[in-house]
Amino acid sequence: MRLLTKSCCRLLLVLSGALAAGAWAAQAPAPDAGESAKTLSREEVTGIIAQSRRIVSPHGIEELRKVRIGGIDQWLSIRGHDRRNPILLVLHGGPASPSMPIGYTYQTPWEDYFTVVQWDQRGTGKTYAANSEAQMAPGMTIEGMTEDGAQVVQYLRQRYDKQKIFLLGHSWGTVLGVNLAQRHPDWFYAYIGVGQVVNVRKNEELGYAFALQQARAHDNAEAIAALEGIAPYPGDEPMTIERIAVRSRWETYYGGLAFGRDSFAFDADAESLSPDYSQRDLDAIGKGSMFSLRHLLQPLLKVDFDHTTRFGCPVLLFVGAHDQTTSHVLAEQWFDDLQAPWKHLVVFADSAHMVMQEQPGRFLVHLLTDALPLAQRAGDAAPGETTR
Repeated sequence: MRLLTKSCCRLLLVLSGALAAGAWAAQAPAPDAGESAKTLSREEVTGIIAQSRRIVSPHGIEELRKVRIGGIDQWLSIRGHDRRNPILLVLHGGPASPSMPIGYTYQTPWEDYFTVVQWDQRGTGKTYAANSEAQMAPGMTIEGMTEDGAQVVQYLRQRYDKQKIFLLGHSWGTVLGVNLAQRHPDWFYAYIGVGQVVNVRKNEELGYAFALQQARAHDNAEAIAALEGIAPYPGDEPMTIERIAVRSRWETYYGGLAFGRDSFAFDADAESLSPDYSQRDLDAIGKGSMFSLRHLLQPLLKVDFDHTTRFGCPVLLFVGAHDQTTSHVLAEQWFDDLQAPWKHLVVFADSAHMVMQEQPGRFLVHLLTDALPLAQRAGDAAPGETTR
């Protein structure tokens, strides 16, 4: 669960002229020596991205849709090349860290096989921007947002005439995902947990221990002083955003969020160029995150699924081998205890918490080999390619 807000960059992308390969490049005139690099506005860049991923297939769907859910306006992105494919609903992390604006970095190949739905939850991104805080506040509880999720699922099943869908939760989204799968197992081909939350206080303890061990191993005096300054952690002191931020900063620095990376800039920078988000939507992310944490942080810190192990639908866990943000150790132990009609665990060797972005090709392979057949056996899939 990412408990820190993303920095939302306001930038112009400078592209200097690289000529395309092939015949066009061979015929193109050489640039004038004094020609300056072309500067594109954000609108031009996002327009290029949107055009490159535009869905034109006759059975396809490409919608940004505002839907009345839980008494407020909530936003959905619905994309896929064939409506006959199964629906895959993504529950983003955070709280209030939307995956809609970064979906373009990894999601496009999914859309050949699934109708992918990104939902900006209550308090998040486009949904935050569409409502006042007073309108959103009554439902800003784990229970209230689980009910929002149930209404989203029912809307999708009814609008697209689907008996079942796939439910994919990432990080904080796994809290809502587990609740939904527990309550309505007959709605889902499978629950897919990515960066699975199991026991938040244990998770904080393990993430802190990892960060401190790494800081000492690298003789990082700044990190050691900061981490020892909040010891014992989590301890008996209140779990404030400030204390959590210290653990999160150094755990991230040592690759516990994204393997081999010391920051989250790659995600925030990509987010700033989202074709699905206006600048107003981007500006809403940080505001929505702080609003959401005021309501959800303390309830989230009490989440404990140690004994929530019996499921009525298939369960897949996709785990990053280096995930310290939601401990891979806790997730793998939890998987061992699960009882479900069918369960499957995939551990991604070169990923931490951001598996979809860190190993997108391998992630897609496992969506297709492990999840998709559950829908295909029910006849909920578009025809495949013709081969000879």
